[in-house]
Amino acid sequence: MTTLVFASTFSLNSRANAQNMICTVTDPTGTPLNVRDRPNGKVINSLRNGRDVDILDIKSDNRGRPWARVAGYHNNRYRVWGWVIREFISCYES
Repeated sequence: MTTLVFASTFSLNSRANAQNMICTVTDPTGTPLNVRDRPNGKVINSLRNGRDVDILDIKSDNRGRPWARVAGYHNNRYRVWGWVIREFISCYES
C-alpha cells in the first residue's frame, strides 16, 4: 500500500511540474522537426523551430532513444500532433 501511495503522489507531482513547464521545438538543423505517428514511426507532420508544445508522454524506441508525444495550439485550436525525438524539445519552468 505504501508503494501505491508513493507512486500516486509521484505521478501527481510529475503532472503538476509538467504544467509549469514551457517547451519549444529547438531542432539544431534549423529545418522543421518531423512529427511521427509513433516513436520512430511514419512521418505525419512537421513543426517549425520556436513552436511551443506540451509534452503529453515520453516513450523510448527500440534503440532506447526517448520520444515525446506533443500537442499545442494551431489556429486557436488545441491538438495532439504526434511523436518527436525528445532531444529537439527544450523545456524550462514558467
